[in-house]
Amino acid sequence: MPLIVDAHADIAYNMLKYERDYLRTIEETRALEKNSSTVKENGDTLISWYEYQRGNVAIIFTTLFAAPIRFSTYENEKQVYKNFDEAHQLYKNQLDVYQRMTDSMPDTFRIIASKRDLNLLLDHWTSSSPEHPVGMVILMEGGEAIRNLSELEEWHRLGVRLIGPAWVGTRYCGGWKEPGPLTKDGKKLLSAMADFNFVLDLSHMDERAAIEALDIYEGSIVGTHANCASLMPNANTNRHFTDRIIEGIIEHDGVIGIVPFNSYLKVGWMRDKGHSRDEVLLQTVVNHIDHVCQIAGDSLHVGIGSDFDGGFGLQSVPPEIDSVADLQKLAPLLSARGYNQTDIENILGNNWITRLKRDLP
Repeated sequence: MPLIVDAHADIAYNMLKYERDYLRTIEETRALEKNSSTVKENGDTLISWYEYQRGNVAIIFTTLFAAPIRFSTYENEKQVYKNFDEAHQLYKNQLDVYQRMTDSMPDTFRIIASKRDLNLLLDHWTSSSPEHPVGMVILMEGGEAIRNLSELEEWHRLGVRLIGPAWVGTRYCGGWKEPGPLTKDGKKLLSAMADFNFVLDLSHMDERAAIEALDIYEGSIVGTHANCASLMPNANTNRHFTDRIIEGIIEHDGVIGIVPFNSYLKVGWMRDKGHSRDEVLLQTVVNHIDHVCQIAGDSLHVGIGSDFDGGFGLQSVPPEIDSVADLQKLAPLLSARGYNQTDIENILGNNWITRLKRDLP
């Protein structure tokens, strides 16, 4: 069974906002949360440490994420910020969660901040041990926790390895639902990020900002979780990657993580409008993977960025998926489309692993 790398998981956000315990089984969590506001907001969980084991999910990109208060949807929000100081504190709190997980549960979860960390983890996953630690590569989603550029050194020291400047629009650039180019501060941020070899994540950046970033950023560039705009015609959103952005990431030898979220796979699909998850089959995910491969001419620039538990859950994914472990079901679908075993291993995990071996200090 191939190793899987999942390039987007809001683990700390869910732990702090919904008090989810990812050392529980998904069955335990679903039973505890039955008929709760958590399920109403976020759906039934798709993630647990046990499902990572069952699905051979060796590495996840765990996020630091909070929303600006203007995008607060529910009462009593815990992970929203009014200003940059509050964003900074929320992100630090989430980073502390990952550090505590590493310190107290190194056999289950551990931060991956260096090539040495990565190699030790991969050695464990190729050993005969029946259980393995899940590696966490820390991704900052939304840059407003960076109050000034001098803080980048500390974020890097604490283990952050990828930064996505946008979620919605930020002071650094246009983003999801709030379009616009890079700002002056955004250009300064990219220059400073390159000094520390942070990987730039274009996910959520508006196309204008992403195109500028592709032109000027001197470090590595990826898209951890985004689908193909050309397969979502008339979607009326700037959340997906146009072919121009996909081509740019490929030119920078980056990887794009495809999201198995029905709203990102079928135009107009919405859970709260009564749509059935059965309307979108897992084959649709393969269509997006294949589109990137056709543009690239190879299987070396696409992977998975599930975003599971990131505002959606079981009710909003293709019916073949009951948990993150079922991402392995992509393998036979890819094989049926003509992808060989090496291609499948690239797509499910090796492409991200190759970039981590290249980019980690």
